[in-house]
Amino acid sequence: MSTTEAALEAGRKQATRAGLALALFSAMAFGLSGSLAKPLLETGWSPAAVVAVRIGGAFLVLLVPCLLMLRRYGTQGRLWRPTGRQGLRMIGYGTTAMALAQLCYFSAVQYVSVGVALLLEYLAPVLLIFWHWARTRVRPEPRRFLGAGLAVLGLFLVLDVVRGAAVHPLGLLWGLGAAACLCCYFILGDSGADAPVPPLVMTTVGTGVGATLILGLGALGVLPLAAAAAPIHILSAAELPWWVPALLLILITSVSAYLSGIVAVRRLGAPIASFVALTEVIFAVIFAAVLLSESLSPVQLLGGALVIAGITVVQGIRRPGRRRFDPPATSLTT
Repeated sequence: MSTTEAALEAGRKQATRAGLALALFSAMAFGLSGSLAKPLLETGWSPAAVVAVRIGGAFLVLLVPCLLMLRRYGTQGRLWRPTGRQGLRMIGYGTTAMALAQLCYFSAVQYVSVGVALLLEYLAPVLLIFWHWARTRVRPEPRRFLGAGLAVLGLFLVLDVVRGAAVHPLGLLWGLGAAACLCCYFILGDSGADAPVPPLVMTTVGTGVGATLILGLGALGVLPLAAAAAPIHILSAAELPWWVPALLLILITSVSAYLSGIVAVRRLGAPIASFVALTEVIFAVIFAAVLLSESLSPVQLLGGALVIAGITVVQGIRRPGRRRFDPPATSLTT
């Protein structure tokens, strides 16, 4: 191996390690959302209101930094403007990955148990295998199927689906809809063949589009929007004002989670990043045990080990490097 090839290989491994760290952080941030949202729901908040505050607040937090960045990358004092394809990608990301994914999930839990709904939603990595197969006409590596099987079995155990599981046709359809929307999160978050959209812009536009859709459906009466100002309880005894979990939902489970998730998808690629994202379920169970005093069983711990094993198997698959976002050359003069 030449010096140049060795340097490229070292750079690829470093980028992969950074991508894995970001993907795990994103999964951990997303995994905290359930433990923060549950106390709000118990005090009278509707699911749609929680989603609206979560992504709408993220949009307000990100708007000014996003505009400053666009101005920096713009030309002659004008804001940088995306191409038509980039604009459609951002609108689709906000509609499917941010708004419809959560809407489908919350609709699913009205008919099936939370465990079944999560298991259906996190079939997304398996669906991505077949989507990639159909798109490229290239049969996936056998180890990808092995990793998928281990991960799905691990999810089945972590979520404890068998105990108290409920099945309803509408719940299954909503759950599969959530899985399809989660696939869109990884596909649209990846740059693909297009010039990558900056993660900050992607997240800002996505949260804005998603929040507008949720609030619009609420205004039309399709989704109930209800909130309460009652204090919430965590750690069995601690009492906090309602705005504390709401603020954490905005800053950690939305702003930080989506920004790091987009960068991770572009470093690892949608198929591998989707498998690492399965650790969100593990983090969610751990946070629930710590913050909400929900117990962990040995079977759930075994399931977590299987999920990690499946991710390890899939992560070992090599993939070509990805392009990062490069501002237009003319912006360097501004």
